[in-house]
Amino acid sequence: MKLSLGPLLYYWSREDTLAFYEAAADWPVDIVYLGETVCSRRHLLRLNDWLDLADKLAGAGKEVVLSTLPLIESESDLKAMRKLIGNGRHLVEANDFGAVRLCAEAGIRFVAGPTLNVYNPETLAMLAETGAIRWVPPVEMNHAMLKAMPVPAGVTTEVFAYGRLPLAYSARCFTARHYNLQKDDCQFKCLEHPDGLTLSTREDQPFLAMNGIQTQSARIYTLAHRVGELREAGTEVLRLSPQYRNMGAVVSFFRDALSGTDVDPGTLRKYMYADPCDGYWLGKSGQDYLPGLAAQ
Repeated sequence: MKLSLGPLLYYWSREDTLAFYEAAADWPVDIVYLGETVCSRRHLLRLNDWLDLADKLAGAGKEVVLSTLPLIESESDLKAMRKLIGNGRHLVEANDFGAVRLCAEAGIRFVAGPTLNVYNPETLAMLAETGAIRWVPPVEMNHAMLKAMPVPAGVTTEVFAYGRLPLAYSARCFTARHYNLQKDDCQFKCLEHPDGLTLSTREDQPFLAMNGIQTQSARIYTLAHRVGELREAGTEVLRLSPQYRNMGAVVSFFRDALSGTDVDPGTLRKYMYADPCDGYWLGKSGQDYLPGLAAQ
């Protein structure tokens, strides 16, 4: 089973982003996803910067995938997506069916991202016919559904296995709204929240996280203790979503778990900035954490 480093969901400074991927070149991950997948206003790194990073990581032995935006809102977004898909050097992750169509028309292989919301065999078969060589199920898909999904020949399965869950996208920017700012004049407040902005209930319980136009879980989803169940369900790649601190330690923990080393889930907790959850994998409430309950 391989490890992938998912696309960066947050807005970090240019220096922090470049330093993160410089470090990632030495981490025991097999695949690295690059590119902006949340908000087109985040442009401290441009396409050429992502391509330079991609070439460096490929030189370090990583498979590199360039990810598209899941929400296309303007002609400029579409133009940027066309350039990314036509990069001619690296595989693409399609996070919008417009990107799927462009890949199919150009005869380009691609990864079917989690925001395509593939829940049935017919959709997955259609994606395989149009060029998908890997698919990432929606983060809400549980073990039983994944195990029952017939995956076409030549298509591998990659599961989101660590990080705050990306739950929804909106044309509105929740972070800007929090600061009473308009989306077009957001002052790039996301830079002040490198792991998202936690939203609590009236009872002061962490519930969701705001990340620009993206809504996330407040808790950190982790399947590190469910490697056996992931294998049983046909998973071939585990996706780890970047966090601001201790990401190298998280990667090493998962690598040990995959190698059969006896790991203590309590060790992983030391590297997490929020409480864990695994409810979706079990078909339970997403915010539940039930490590002692086996998936059915």
